[in-house]
Order: sequence, then C-alpha cells, then structure tokens
Amino acid sequence: MWFFTPEEKEIQKVCRDFAQKELAPFAEKHDHDETFNMKAMKQVGELGLFGITSDPEYGGAGMGATASTIVMEEFGKADAGFTLSYLAHTILCVNNINANGSPEQKQKFLPKLISGEHIGCMGMSEPEYGSDAVGMQTKAVRDGDHYVVTGNKMWITNAQCSDIIYLYTRTGPGKKDLTSFIAERGMPGYSVSKEIHKMGMRSSPTGELAFQKTKIPLANRVGAEGDSTIHMMKNLEIERITIAGISLGIAQACLDQCVKYAGQRKQFGKTLANFQLIQKMIAEMYAETEAMRRMLYTVCYEYDHGQRSNTLASAIKLQLPKMATKIALDAIQLHGGYGYSREFPVERMMRDNKLNEIGAGTNEVMIMIIARNLLKEAMKHE
Repeated sequence: MWFFTPEEKEIQKVCRDFAQKELAPFAEKHDHDETFNMKAMKQVGELGLFGITSDPEYGGAGMGATASTIVMEEFGKADAGFTLSYLAHTILCVNNINANGSPEQKQKFLPKLISGEHIGCMGMSEPEYGSDAVGMQTKAVRDGDHYVVTGNKMWITNAQCSDIIYLYTRTGPGKKDLTSFIAERGMPGYSVSKEIHKMGMRSSPTGELAFQKTKIPLANRVGAEGDSTIHMMKNLEIERITIAGISLGIAQACLDQCVKYAGQRKQFGKTLANFQLIQKMIAEMYAETEAMRRMLYTVCYEYDHGQRSNTLASAIKLQLPKMATKIALDAIQLHGGYGYSREFPVERMMRDNKLNEIGAGTNEVMIMIIARNLLKEAMKHE
C-alpha cells in the first residue's frame, strides 16, 4: 500500500520470506496431522514479531494495526492455521497485557512472551457462551490475597501449548461485572481438559481450559474488579481488524494458485487461461482481493492514527472473511476435481477461512453490531 512506512515494508519482506521458507513447505503436513509448527513459532519470536504492538521497554516494537495486519496477511498466505495461533499469542494475550496490565505485570510476563520463551492464549468463550461473551459464568471469588476461579473456557486457540492465559472471569452478578487475570500453567486446579478437532485451521491447536478452584494471586488481577468489559471491547476491535488480514492472505494465495494453474492445465487442446469463463473468474477474484486489501489497510491506517471505529472494525470482520470464502470456493471450482482433492491447497484454504466467519464474532454478530451502531447514530439526529 502507498502509505506503508519503510519499517512496515521491511516487515512485509521479512514475513514473506519467512512464510515461504518456514511455513508453506510444512502447511499441508501439519493440516493433515493436526500438529503445530512449534519450531516456526519459536523462530517468529527470534524475528521480534511477537511484541509488534507492545512497548519497546519490554522488548516490543511499538507498532500498530497496519504492521500487525501485514504479518497476518503474509503468514496467512502460507499457513492460516499457524497464523491464527500467532494472532492468539500476539493480539489476544500479549497485546492485552501490554494495554491493560500494571507495570509490574508487564515486566514479569511480557519479556518472555515477546521473546517466544512463553506462549500465550486468551480465555473468553465458554461452552454455553460464545457470541454472548459478557454472559460468561466462570467465577472468580476473592479469598484474602488470592482469587478462587471455577469454570471452563472453550474453543481456546493455543490451549495445549500456552504458558500464560489472559483470562476473563465473572466477579459479580451484573452483565458487566467482568474481571481479567493472568493465569499461569502449573497453577493447581488448572488443566487443558479437552482437545478440539476442527474442519479447518487444523495446524492451530484448540482446546478447552478447566479451572477447578484454581488459586490465582491478587497480583495477577488485571486492573480493578469490573474493569474488563471495556478491555474486552477495545481488544476485540484490533482482533477483528487483524484476523481479517488472514482472510486477505488466503484470498491472495487462492488467486496466485489459480493464475498458476490456469497457465499450466490443458483442456480441449489448450490451457485454461485461454477460456473466457476462466479469465472472468480470475479477473473477478483479483478485483475482489484488491477491494479487500484497500478496505482493510485503510481501516488499519485510520486505527493507527486515532480514528477508531467499532462499526468499521465490525464491517471489516464481516466482509473480508465472507469474500475470502467466496474466492476460495471459486478457486476450488476453477481447479475442478483437483480443487476438491488434497492435491492442491485451495480446499485447505477454504476450510481454514471458514473459521474467520465464526471466530472473533460471527458474521451474524457483526451484522447486529453494525446495524445497532448505525441506527443509534441516526436516532441522535432525529
């Protein structure tokens, strides 16, 4: 994009090279085996990309949504599942602690998370509370200098490999009585109770977290009791923007694969590239991908310059995954029987992208948010 800074352009190049060397060659195997590329995850820490939005004094880069989304796009082209785990660590855990933690908490937890020595996740959704996150029932009850936490968290990316959990709990009866904690692997009563097997994003570990009267020190409480609803909403905004970067990467990868395949595959004595219907499909995929790119990075630019909008973040989260799923399905159609098989990566890309229409707020929830905000604004002027 025209407004990328020299530093952002360098990040783009570094991530593109890394993705092609360390992610793309292994993506199919990790998808097939449902395994996680931990070697690459540690290497990302060495590249300094885990603290991309964090303060430099803790080892971070102090950058914003644009730089984060560049990483998501470049990694997403190669292995969307791995990229989802990167997002869970960097945006859901590290960024949350950097934005909301005390200086003491940041000093204690961020350096190892940013270096990659520790892996992080976030515990928000529950077995009975997905889209209705503020209805969560995991309870934290104060007992002297610690809290006793009881409940389960579901669909947690990086559950099996995380050392640190940014955990949302309920500390009162009200809808907004939510309080967050930094939980640590090894705390008595904490466990990963179930591994979840998925249609897509199979190279990203997902599990259920169980807290059975887990004692968490008062020092690990983030902010005051009841502060976490606003923390949640702020972090969801950047999560929804950056996860759309994964969908952009998937769309671009599908387009690249289709252009390559159309130039090689022959039918009726000539390559597919000679057929007008194939040309139409490729041209539309290109136009849709470029529309996605410019919409996404424009919102990133505005976000980084203080023009933040929950409505626009929700629109990005609604529109880009939907378009990427369409592009992936078109790519499968263009490849014919090969597209439906695992011989080519487009079927994996479609499976992976479908998660982006569900995670971080479903399409239906995004529609509710956008409509509610627009109608509320309109009523102000009546």
